[in-house]
Amino acid sequence: MPIKFVAIDFETANNRRNSACALGMVIYDNGECIRKSWLIKPEPLEFNPFNIQIHGITPQMVNNAPTFKELWHEVSDILESKIVVAHNASFDMGVLRCSLDQYNLKYPAIDYLCTLKLARKALPELINYKLPTVAHHIGFRFKHHDALEDAQAAAEVLLCLMHERQQDSIVDMARGYGVGLGKIRSDGY
Repeated sequence: MPIKFVAIDFETANNRRNSACALGMVIYDNGECIRKSWLIKPEPLEFNPFNIQIHGITPQMVNNAPTFKELWHEVSDILESKIVVAHNASFDMGVLRCSLDQYNLKYPAIDYLCTLKLARKALPELINYKLPTVAHHIGFRFKHHDALEDAQAAAEVLLCLMHERQQDSIVDMARGYGVGLGKIRSDGY
């Protein structure tokens, strides 16, 4: 059975969850892998120097980028009918929810899996479970805090753990490690 999921990662302009300034998505669908990324113009256009230092995205870089609201139709079509995967999913799902709330957009029906929680169960020998540590452990090299690279790293963690478990079902593999899927629904989460 082909694996279908979307790995995502947001970068934010400041400490507010509705300040998405970049989104990376790695889409696995029927054996095909598609990588997409966008810069996003947060509203208001307020960047914290600390965040800029982390990801390198500046206000000038996003000045002509779409807002989350302008991008949402395309993004929601991609997320539909797929499991969403993220490392530290509580952060990324929080950014998604707060961005939707900001524009009064309806929550999509999403099931999501956190590769951070999964790694804690599957790889107890690691010293920590930060994305660079987990990715290095499985032999994947990437540029951390680049939204597309982080999404790809989360996808690679998932695929590696599925391969180790000889599973082709994300739900069964997660259940085998004792990790449940989170849910976002139109009436809440």
